[in-house]
Amino acid sequence: MSDTSGKVDREFFETQIQPNLGAAADSTVLGPEHGIDFGVVTPAGEALVITADPLSVVPALGFERAGRLAVHSVLSDVAVSGVPPTHLSVTLTLPESMAEAEFAAFWGGVDETCSRLGVDIVTGHTGYHATDFPWVGGATAIGFGDPEQLVRPDGARPGDGLLLAGGPGREVAALFATLFSDTLDVTEETCQQAAARLEATTAVEDALAAADAAPVSAMHDATECGVKGALAELAAASGVHIDIESDATPSQPDIDAVCEAVGLDPWSVSARGTLLITGRPDALAAVADALEARGTDAAIVGAVTAGDGVHIDGEAVDHPGVDPAWETFRELGEAGSN
Repeated sequence: MSDTSGKVDREFFETQIQPNLGAAADSTVLGPEHGIDFGVVTPAGEALVITADPLSVVPALGFERAGRLAVHSVLSDVAVSGVPPTHLSVTLTLPESMAEAEFAAFWGGVDETCSRLGVDIVTGHTGYHATDFPWVGGATAIGFGDPEQLVRPDGARPGDGLLLAGGPGREVAALFATLFSDTLDVTEETCQQAAARLEATTAVEDALAAADAAPVSAMHDATECGVKGALAELAAASGVHIDIESDATPSQPDIDAVCEAVGLDPWSVSARGTLLITGRPDALAAVADALEARGTDAAIVGAVTAGDGVHIDGEAVDHPGVDPAWETFRELGEAGSN
């Protein structure tokens, strides 16, 4: 099990959780797997994509924006299946310190996001408890779609290329630039550029645009442990080897500068909203064009071959295990309160 806050490790999942998943239903075609973001059930010929995530709120971001970002996290995990999210269940365990006006702003952000994306909030629970920010509950998102159009998270195959949409470290650098701008040893312009990327740390519309543009074999959002973690999870889930050339990734000097200022490797920290997409090279070229037309940086950065593991610039890369950004986040927060 992870020795700090974060995801449980593969051994804990495979020994404690995976053997104990209730009744086995024939309609479940993709159940829980370590490093996989969603499950799939096929009732009456449709693919029912289901995912669940905790909800977090950082008050310093502003409650309305925090609501938008929180709900995007769980909806993105459905969208990387190529199926649009359609329904949402929300359970809120709100801190007793949260004022009614703060909740109204937070929920307004959730509602605006769901309304714009066509997601119906169908059930849930709301209560105040002896808890504290950032964790305020959890949500389950559902999407219905054609099983033939489903993009599986374990679908990468030898001969595929790999496209990166976004860039390493974007979520963490954007958060740090937003919350700790006074303490970062970077220029004001760099800080502003990095902070502006926070609104782009969502993957719903990019994932659906990619799936619509051309047939792709797999998609994965680079969240906990960043692009390195996502690459390791994708390779392990698909049973393939992945080679990446870092020079091919979109340039992002502002993100790199913020990460350097706090001593973090941008490839190993959360880049929520950054997608790894595999598919045949001609399909990925069409996907890149579609994403660039949306204003999202996209580039084919690697290849999928037979074997296992991940190499970046010819060097073997392991899953980071624990995202180092959250300890840095705690340290910066404590320094700011002194």
